Amino acid sequence: MRYTLKKREILRSRKEIRELFKNGSSFFLYPYKLVYRVTSNGERPLRVLFTVPVRHFKKATDRNKIRRRMREAFRLNKETLKGDFTGNFSITVAIIYISKFKLPFSEMEDKLKKAFRRLKRTGKNGSTEQS
Repeated sequence: MRYTLKKREILRSRKEIRELFKNGSSFFLYPYKLVYRVTSNGERPLRVLFTVPVRHFKKATDRNKIRRRMREAFRLNKETLKGDFTGNFSITVAIIYISKFKLPFSEMEDKLKKAFRRLKRTGKNGSTEQS
């Protein structure tokens, strides 16, 4: 298995981001807030957006470091989430770092795994929309 994060898996479209925050569901799992939207088009099984607020981290170097850690944790563990949303379903996820402190990578990765487990439970049972 190759642990990669491809360009097509990154959510960049302003229209899709706006739609995700407008129509998506969310939950908190410290240090993250996940906003997600499950659709039944299956065009792209998984799209993700990483964000760190300027309000908590004024220096761009701090925000970039946290964002790199989030991407790495996602890259190593995305297969657990990706496997459930293949075929007819696709999921778009915004992972927002809400902590005011820089946490070690191991803790960030553990929390992201827990968030994925919770997302799998809520995503299957939760809202599926037609696109």
